[in-house]
Amino acid sequence: MSQTPSKAQTSGRDAAALAITPPQIVGPFYPVSEHPDLATDLARPSGSTAEALGQLIHLSGRVLTRSGAPVPHARIDIWQANAAGKYRHPSDINPAPLDPNFKGFARLTTDAAGHYSFRTVKPGRYPTAEGEVRPPHIHLTVEGRFDCLVTQLYFAGEEENVTDRWLNAAPHPERLIVTLKNSPSRLERHALIAHFDIVLASG
Repeated sequence: MSQTPSKAQTSGRDAAALAITPPQIVGPFYPVSEHPDLATDLARPSGSTAEALGQLIHLSGRVLTRSGAPVPHARIDIWQANAAGKYRHPSDINPAPLDPNFKGFARLTTDAAGHYSFRTVKPGRYPTAEGEVRPPHIHLTVEGRFDCLVTQLYFAGEEENVTDRWLNAAPHPERLIVTLKNSPSRLERHALIAHFDIVLASG
């Protein structure tokens, strides 16, 4: 004989559900004239003979559903400014220099367990047309089986995090902030690591 779950049981399951990663705007600098690099190393794009300038970072995590199930083969587009705060985009009028060894646009796919990882450089802060200064951040678009999420990843300890209107407009903005740490493996000297899980509503 089947039984209807009690309110307490239902509430318990709801409380255990993961919080959806807050969405963010696409922004004005989604690449329009570049093809994404299909490698997972933005710090040394395909065909480049040298590394990009800036602090090397390794970012990794999983794409999950609210129940904690992995989302395999989710597509993730990544785009960002270089270490000087300059996008490779025709609309970016920031006078900071482009880095010839940094494209700043890549596409990757999660594995069967929902894992992803990529290597890049920490983006620089940059001025906006409205006179504000945006904190360092990385844009991500995540396409799962049913959902598409556009969001941005920020870094702990940045002064502009406090005043950034896009970050602070998000519900629970702390869910978009990662802490960079020293790598315990020390496989790559001076590189920092961070972990960022992405939660979709349905996967």
